[in-house]
Amino acid sequence: MAISTQLGTLHRVDLPAGPIEYRERGSGTPIVFLHGIIANGDVWRNVVPELSQRYRCITPDWPLGSHRLPMRAGTDFTLFGLAELVDDFLAALDLDEVVLVANDTGGAIAQTVATRRPERLGRLVLTPCDAFDNFLPPPIRHLQLLGRTPAGLFMLAQTLRSRVVQRLPIAFGRLTEHPIPPEIMRSYTEPLRRFAGVRRDFAKLVRGIDAQFTQAAALGLAGFDRPTLIVWARERRRFFPLDHAHRLAGLLPQARLEVLDNTGPFVSEDQPVALAHVIDDFLSVRVTP
Repeated sequence: MAISTQLGTLHRVDLPAGPIEYRERGSGTPIVFLHGIIANGDVWRNVVPELSQRYRCITPDWPLGSHRLPMRAGTDFTLFGLAELVDDFLAALDLDEVVLVANDTGGAIAQTVATRRPERLGRLVLTPCDAFDNFLPPPIRHLQLLGRTPAGLFMLAQTLRSRVVQRLPIAFGRLTEHPIPPEIMRSYTEPLRRFAGVRRDFAKLVRGIDAQFTQAAALGLAGFDRPTLIVWARERRRFFPLDHAHRLAGLLPQARLEVLDNTGPFVSEDQPVALAHVIDDFLSVRVTP
């Protein structure tokens, strides 16, 4: 689970699918953050302190492989099921006019929330993420194979101990311009080694990954009429193509696109202050009915 105290006070909420741990800091308009697979709320540790001066920042550890508390048997780990989980979380905290901020796999979930469960959303922020037919991106599609069996999961969990492996293109190497701190990498990779329930959840998750879900979400984006900010990386490695950012901006009726330089897809890691300032500027613009 996330270890960063700058995310705020640790809480837990029990949902129909199982328990979700989250951290909360600040007050005002609620911002709820979504991360990707084999990551947790620590992805946002350098963004939340900037935004929590004006907003209520809520940073869950979603059950995507770096969580601590497993979900209940029978949980739907498809993109549609994960969108329902997010909606249940927002309902449990009685949140409305939520700003959903997402990265990586979390962006695919956020797109699905926007198309299937938009009622509690006020705005949407997408940073580099899975979209269209890019789910999962080619460099990490092996995770679907390794994550399906106990032997593959064991091998994946053990190899991710190594800092050398972590910086390979098939792991975290294409996600950031600079290495992620060791303690944060441990928070991402240890749960798969330590908790059998997390390995069970992850196996279900990777079995449910299919581009049919992101393509279905894309078909519904034209109906999401709330302000949307797309903050993409002008990355060299094309993990999440910039063309996809332009396509998303073309589909969403109230979209604004910003492109950041000198960053990988984890823009919250490489450019956290710049990202926070762009989000703050976006939220400062009043919505006209």
